[in-house]
Amino acid sequence: MKRRKLSIAAIAAAGVLALAACSSGGTGSAGGGTEPEPAPSFATGTTMAKLAAAGTITIGTKFDQPLFGLLGPDGVPEGFDVEIGKIIAAKLGIAADKIEWKESVSANREPFIENGEVDIVVATYTINDKRKAVISFAGPYYMAGQSILVLADNNDITSESDLVGKPVCSVTGSTPAAKLAEIGAQPVLTDTYTNCLEPLRTGQVVAVSTDNVILAGLAAQNEGEFKVVGKPFTREPYGIGLKKDDTEFRSFIDDVLEESYADGSYKKAWESTAGTVLPFAEPPAVDRY
Repeated sequence: MKRRKLSIAAIAAAGVLALAACSSGGTGSAGGGTEPEPAPSFATGTTMAKLAAAGTITIGTKFDQPLFGLLGPDGVPEGFDVEIGKIIAAKLGIAADKIEWKESVSANREPFIENGEVDIVVATYTINDKRKAVISFAGPYYMAGQSILVLADNNDITSESDLVGKPVCSVTGSTPAAKLAEIGAQPVLTDTYTNCLEPLRTGQVVAVSTDNVILAGLAAQNEGEFKVVGKPFTREPYGIGLKKDDTEFRSFIDDVLEESYADGSYKKAWESTAGTVLPFAEPPAVDRY
């Protein structure tokens, strides 16, 4: 069957978040290890020194991902990715309320990093070779896997093989969207995963497919409407995006991640966010490539 990409721009437009611009960070923190370091010192000229001197950092994250990056009622994002961002900022001496959060959807993450619109991106961001050609990654800090979300009463779709030739919603520029085309599904693309839910409700698509942790959050947020089915059929290592070849900054973030594993702040961040729905898993080893 011929593969085709369908547009649901009209549907997406109704659900697009109005707050796509920057929003200042809040003072509170759900996780541990986010108190700023007292007057940290860094080598002159490094990204760490510049950010510490500025006393602020711009972090790209998602605003529509329950458990990982979801815009709260106060206009500040919350979730596991947000807490990881706070942990990194704290090691630069930057308090949570000095973080500038910028919504980063799948399609604009690399451009935002390349253009300097953000300093880092922590946004359910799968590390792959194509992306590493234009940016660098610290981590990974979490291992996810692509799965399938269907209506709660759908018993016909149980694995990725049941998606072949059928319309399935995902997000433009994402690795799950590419995987859907690869297996022979009909990708129906929009800009955020929340914009996939109405087409699923109305039968315009048979499923939504992306990382299992994202789908679990959507299901939890809409209790009783949807369910996650099948086993994950990919491995998605989540990393932290930054400027290409900024080796010192990447090594610094890798150090921070490893410290958070050891001192318990990573686990505390998980348990207070995604851990309310998903079991804790030991983080993967960072890749110091």
